[in-house]
Amino acid sequence: MSFFSKFFSFTQELAIDLGTANTVIISDDEIAVNEPSVVALDRHSEKMMAVGERAKLMYEKTNDKIRVIRPLRDGVIADFNACEQMLRGLIKMVHKGKRLFSPQLRMVIGVPSGSTEVELRAVRDSAEHAGGRDVFLLYEPMAAAIGIGIDVNAPEGNMIVDIGGGTTEIAVISLGGIVSNNSIKMAGDDFTADIQEYMSRQHNVRVSERMAERIKINVGAALTDLGENTPEDYVVHGPNKITALPMEVPVCYQEIAHCLEKSIAKIEMAVLNALENTPPELYADIVKNGIYLTGGGALLRGLDKRLTDKINIPFHVADDPLLCVARGTGVALKNVEKFTFLMR
Repeated sequence: MSFFSKFFSFTQELAIDLGTANTVIISDDEIAVNEPSVVALDRHSEKMMAVGERAKLMYEKTNDKIRVIRPLRDGVIADFNACEQMLRGLIKMVHKGKRLFSPQLRMVIGVPSGSTEVELRAVRDSAEHAGGRDVFLLYEPMAAAIGIGIDVNAPEGNMIVDIGGGTTEIAVISLGGIVSNNSIKMAGDDFTADIQEYMSRQHNVRVSERMAERIKINVGAALTDLGENTPEDYVVHGPNKITALPMEVPVCYQEIAHCLEKSIAKIEMAVLNALENTPPELYADIVKNGIYLTGGGALLRGLDKRLTDKINIPFHVADDPLLCVARGTGVALKNVEKFTFLMR
């Protein structure tokens, strides 16, 4: 596309992964926005003060004049107004300095496969209120499969396990449709909450949600024995929950593996349930092809090995798992006529 046509275009196409933890927007085949799904609003006027990374820096640090919100919880919109304002703010980042005026927007948005009609309507309404004129919805496991490079229209079974911030999406895909799926509200946010509870119970130290997330990133693991690829202990600073005196607590990955045990076991059970409902011919394809892990949860150390050992089917962590859904929505945006499984 020439500079002139980009600058004066009346329509802009956006592919959006509207995630509980992060929102990714692709425009012109490039990642234009990759920001936390957080918005800061003035408590009295409800006007947006910051969005994305700037808003996340304010999280858990505000005064009574500002409220910082994560508009999505468990993969669905929890605060409609905040979500609309967040989308507007993130879309403005895409437009900034690129066009003389705001164009009409054509969007493809990834949504959880377990979404109800009401939840799908909430996403569509938010997108339309944020400027979308032509809005398509695409289930996240399907988007992740497309983003990995799988031919989703082929007569072959492929299984995707997409562990996001709010939900884990498990789906068997064949012939352009989801044959069996399981969407559970157990994902990255639950891992973070597990770590907060563990630090309070085991070490008597209060940690914020952001600190628990840093622990998860630095020493999060699904196995108590990672072999040679062991991360160094992470030192946590926080107040003693009884005395309020400052504490310094080193945390190792084995501790975190123990504290995440129950949550990971629920994901294992969900995968097994989805496999139970898979027709035998497709099951055989999955055993041959393996199962693909995407989303931020796929980065948990040792998770692929643990699931492989438990289920006896190879698990593969996708390349750049955080961006699979966004890339898939980008491909779908260019093939709206070809992909009949897109929802309007």
